[in-house]
Amino acid sequence: MQAEQPADTPPYVDVLIVGAGLSGIGAACHLQAQCPGRSYAILEGRERSGGTWDLFRYPGVRSDSDMYTLGYVFRPWTQAKAIADGPSILQYVRDTARQHGVDDRIHYQHRVVRAAWSSAEACWTVDVEQGPDKRPVQWRCNFLFLCSGYYRYEAGYTPDFAGMDSFQGRIVHPQHWPADLDHGGQRVVVIGSGATAMTLVPAMAQTAAHVTLLQRSPTYVVARPAEDPIANRMRRLLPAMAAYRLTRWKNVTLGMLFFRLARRKPARVKRMLLGGVRHALGPAYDVATHFTPRYNPWDQRLCLVPDGDLFAALNAGRASMVTDHIDTFTPGGLRLKSGRELEADIIVTATGLELQVLGGIELSVDGRRVDPAATFNYKGMMYSDVPNLASSFGYTNASWTLKCDLTCAYVCRLLNHMAKNGWRQCTPRNAGPDLVPEPWIDFSSGYVQRSLDKFPKQGAHTPWKLHQNYARDILLLRLGRVDDGVMAFSNRAARPA
Repeated sequence: MQAEQPADTPPYVDVLIVGAGLSGIGAACHLQAQCPGRSYAILEGRERSGGTWDLFRYPGVRSDSDMYTLGYVFRPWTQAKAIADGPSILQYVRDTARQHGVDDRIHYQHRVVRAAWSSAEACWTVDVEQGPDKRPVQWRCNFLFLCSGYYRYEAGYTPDFAGMDSFQGRIVHPQHWPADLDHGGQRVVVIGSGATAMTLVPAMAQTAAHVTLLQRSPTYVVARPAEDPIANRMRRLLPAMAAYRLTRWKNVTLGMLFFRLARRKPARVKRMLLGGVRHALGPAYDVATHFTPRYNPWDQRLCLVPDGDLFAALNAGRASMVTDHIDTFTPGGLRLKSGRELEADIIVTATGLELQVLGGIELSVDGRRVDPAATFNYKGMMYSDVPNLASSFGYTNASWTLKCDLTCAYVCRLLNHMAKNGWRQCTPRNAGPDLVPEPWIDFSSGYVQRSLDKFPKQGAHTPWKLHQNYARDILLLRLGRVDDGVMAFSNRAARPA
């Protein structure tokens, strides 16, 4: 839906949601259900909804979490596959938007570039680039809800490898997969060791001449059934929502227990994970070189391979692993530091994302520029001394949507509390001089470490601590007090005469 911009007065809504992906659609559904009196709109910078699940179109694109926890709390996942492919997830998001009437509130090709808060007006003025010609327009709102994810959509991260210009084949990044790329019968090298690389290799190996996964260092890889037999059995016996909620809690509980075990007994979990790889690949495979990381489990995210598809491709000889460093690209492929040559027709740089703070939006409060790195993150969603703004950010050790659902529900509680008491402004205030800044997340992945200094900080205690724990966040966000002594409410609405 596109609205005509009045020449003199910017459109005003109570809540402005930025992003029409998994998080933004969910935020709108929560808002409609829990704050029916609030007006809202969604601004989406791209031409289509779906976010990540519309952007990424590389072979085999899929979730790396089960859909019973990646799905919305209010809409059950009813397909047989728990580890779903990208098109199925995109359809789920768009069906949700259509069923809830959210798609009528989306304004496409509206890219938010900056937002300025005025306490005098209790209002955000939001600068937007509209359409392909980036025509400047403005919107105004009382509450700004950022749901545009955590990485740059325009480009992924590709290191400046030596000799790239000399390669005579095609170099592609998974974030912008060419529609005309035919890898059938081709020699493919995939550079990377994360979830995208682990997804690409078995998918491309089905038709490529051969696929080589080239990694500098290994990551933990775990096989998991693509279908959840317990979930499918419950779906046959119970109403859809009851089966969904039971499966959701089963998977959440198992995930939390496994993460806790990994933190408390990392050596034990490491033996268990590597034992699974050895069982899949056989005793002759060099698991020590290609699948044994230098770090402990969950210092970085684990890589999930549904039905062991990566291991099947390796066992069949359609794919192979190489652990080495790149010396240079060559006309015919890659030369490695060891001196080994890898021949390739196609090289895929699955080398990560470029993280982006708050969607790349410039913020100011009463004329003062906001430096996100100088703020503390409040309850995993708001920022110290920044009024009436929240962002939706998921877990690093569990499904993204688990935290986003809790965030949306809390924002609705906050808005309702303000409406009930006549407040127009809410601002997290850090009044404690003893709050020592800590990194926003404790994660050693390269794509995180490259940008971590630009992100807000966390503290050592609630509400400034990011727990990465669904059960604790339920207590904090669903059951905890909104007026907690840290959130400052101000700017009462004028009473009718």
